[in-house]
Amino acid sequence: MTISPESPAAAPTATVNFRTVDLRGRGLTLAGLRAAVPRATQHTVADAEEKVLHIIDAVRQQGFSALSDFARRFDGVDQVHPRVPADSLAKALSDLDPAVRSALEESISRARRFADGQRPRNVDVELGDGALVSQNWVPVSRVGLYVPGGLAVYPSSVIMNVVPALAAGVESIALASPPQKDFDGLPHPTILAAAALLGISEVYAIGGAQAIAAFAYGVDASDAGPALEPVDVVTGPGNIFVATAKRLVKGVVGIDSEAGTTEIAILADSSARPDLVAADLISQAEHDPRAASVLITDSEDLAAAVRSELDRQAAATKHSARVCEALSGPQSGVVLVEDLDQGVAACDAYAAEHLEIMTADAAAVAARIRNAGAIFVGDYSPVSLGDYCAGSNHVLPTSGTAAFSSGLNVTTFLRAIQVVNYSRDALREVSAHIVSLSGAEDLPAHGEAVTARFAGHA
Repeated sequence: MTISPESPAAAPTATVNFRTVDLRGRGLTLAGLRAAVPRATQHTVADAEEKVLHIIDAVRQQGFSALSDFARRFDGVDQVHPRVPADSLAKALSDLDPAVRSALEESISRARRFADGQRPRNVDVELGDGALVSQNWVPVSRVGLYVPGGLAVYPSSVIMNVVPALAAGVESIALASPPQKDFDGLPHPTILAAAALLGISEVYAIGGAQAIAAFAYGVDASDAGPALEPVDVVTGPGNIFVATAKRLVKGVVGIDSEAGTTEIAILADSSARPDLVAADLISQAEHDPRAASVLITDSEDLAAAVRSELDRQAAATKHSARVCEALSGPQSGVVLVEDLDQGVAACDAYAAEHLEIMTADAAAVAARIRNAGAIFVGDYSPVSLGDYCAGSNHVLPTSGTAAFSSGLNVTTFLRAIQVVNYSRDALREVSAHIVSLSGAEDLPAHGEAVTARFAGHA
């Protein structure tokens, strides 16, 4: 976020309608808390689903023809085939600003170190003499990684998608990002440069729900060009249409999470600095007019001070109109709680994509949180750090799905395969139990499949 260096008195003014939800004295259950915390209006989800179903069907039926139509309609570009040429990737990397390249390299290095440490170990458990059960972690064969476009450029999302896939050992990686009219129908050159820096050569200029559909179902070869082979797992953040498409293809492919429009919640008490709280709320509101910025606090004085800071800082930032719209939407606001205990409960009910803890003894408070995509502890761990250089991953579940799903990580690209290896004697030892249980379930053939191995044999 860019804030004017002018003094507060000289800064322009903006009005932010940052609404209040007062939970004090209401004694709400978990269901009540979930209903009370700020959320985007739900009718947009139903609207998106109808549109996305049409897009998915068109891609499945018409292939590259549909992709070209959508590129023309949504992105304003004429497209013969969406595959990005190798020389365009190489040129993007060679033309990359050295300072940006250095920053990307540092981000890659930190992300790799964290991803390498996440890989789970294989396990062998001997349950008896000759009775061995193992669990082996095996990477999926092919993944499709989505990097959004729209109001901003996200080379950081290239890193967040690619690095854990590489750490998992995935051998085939395809990446898609929306075509850009200003760049001859290719994705933004910084996106291409980041892909090239990571050694990704299969890159497509496809945006939105149509990219998710193409990854999930594949696109047959045609006069337009070679086939786009289907993938096993689709990952990456995006808007409500991308998130909806991922939900609709789940089961055809695996997905990381329903990572839609960004959101931040900040749990803060009277010890928090209002200027930092406001700056961090604005940093996420900058993404999109539908971005969610929520302050949860037991201090009315802090809430008032943050409102003043939001007015001042929102007026001074580059994307002021976008920020003010996001902060004034139904998805944003102050949640007043009675005390820290209710604040923690509200955080768990909200299940934020990004949750900052700005309280006294922030680390201890953070340890109490159960539902969040990522938790940022104290004044010096802002969400912006996680967006770029913390080493953590910024592809995280949104819209309350952090209550049951995780952010993108190495295990997203791994499958746990169980291997059973019993000897004759080890099977005989449990054969009577198997016969008893198969009879109890009225599945006698299960038991017979075991006793057949010993019939007529010593």
